[in-house]
Amino acid sequence: MAAGQAQQGDLLNMNHRENWKVQHEKLHVKHRGHEAMHAEMVLILIATLLVAQIVLVQWKQRHCRSYNLVTLVQMWVVPLYFTIKLYWWRFLSTWGMFSVITSYVIFRATRKPLSGRTPRMVYKWFLLIYKLSYAVGVVGYLAIMFTMFGFNVFFRIKAEDSMDVGVIMLFYGLYYGVMGRDFAEICSDYMASTIGYYNVGGMPSRSLRDDICAVCGQKIFVDVDEEGIIEDTYQLSCNHIFHEFCIRGWCIVGKKQTCPYCNEKVDLKRMLNNPWERTHMLYGQLLDWLRYLVAWQPIIIGIVHGINFSLGLE
Repeated sequence: MAAGQAQQGDLLNMNHRENWKVQHEKLHVKHRGHEAMHAEMVLILIATLLVAQIVLVQWKQRHCRSYNLVTLVQMWVVPLYFTIKLYWWRFLSTWGMFSVITSYVIFRATRKPLSGRTPRMVYKWFLLIYKLSYAVGVVGYLAIMFTMFGFNVFFRIKAEDSMDVGVIMLFYGLYYGVMGRDFAEICSDYMASTIGYYNVGGMPSRSLRDDICAVCGQKIFVDVDEEGIIEDTYQLSCNHIFHEFCIRGWCIVGKKQTCPYCNEKVDLKRMLNNPWERTHMLYGQLLDWLRYLVAWQPIIIGIVHGINFSLGLE
C-alpha cells in the first residue's frame, strides 16, 4: 500500500513536471520568431527611460517647486490606485490614518496668523513619522536578510511568510518616510515664511533677535554652552542659534540645508556628531532616490505600453 501511494505521488509529480514542460513549450512557440520585435520593445523601453530622465532632471532644475508638488501628488495617489485595484486593505487603512493626521497638520501649518505651538507640533509629527519609517524599514530589511540566510527554518517559519513580511515592512518604511519628508518640506516653507524670519526667494521680512529661534519664532532660554533638560540650543557656523529640536527637524526631516535666517549652507556632518545619527542622513538620501521609483516609474512604464500598443507590438 505504501509502495502504491509512493507510485501515485511520483505520478502526480510527473504530471506536474509534464504540465510545466508543456506550458514552457507553448510559451516558446508563442514567442518564436519574434526576436526582432522583442529587441524593438527593449529599445523603446531604454529610449523612453532616457528621455524621461532628461525631462525630469530639466524640470527639477528649472521649476523645482512645481516638480516637487506634482511628484508629491503622484506619490500620494498612485499607490492608492494600486491598493484599491489589488484589494490591499491593510495598506489602505494605514494610508487613510496617515492622510487624515497629515492633512490636519498641514492645515495648522498653513494658517495665518500661525499659532506659537504649531511649528513644534508639526516637527514632532513628521519627526515621529521619520523615526517610525526608519525603524520599520530596518526591521523589514532584517527580515529579508533573515529569510535569505535561512534562519527562518530554525523558527519553523515558512520562507514565503517571512519574506512577505520583510518586503511589506520595507515598503511601508520607505514609502511613509518619503511622504513624511516631502510634506515636512512644504510645511517648513509655509511656517518659516509666515513667521517672517525666512523667505524662499529673498530677504526675510523680520529682523532676528539673538534669543529667538527663526524656525519656530519662540524664545530660546538655554545658552549654547549649557545643557538643557529637554533639549539643547544649537549654533550654526553663521552664529545664529536655534532650538536643537527645531534645527534638526528643519535640516534632516524638512530637507533644508541652509540657515533659516541668512541662507548660509549648513554642514550636516558637523551637525551630526554621533556616528549612529549619520545613518539618518544616508536614509534620507535613499528616500529621495525612491521618490522617482514610486512616483514616475509607473507612468513611464504606462507610456512604454502605450507606444508598444500604438505600434502593434505585444
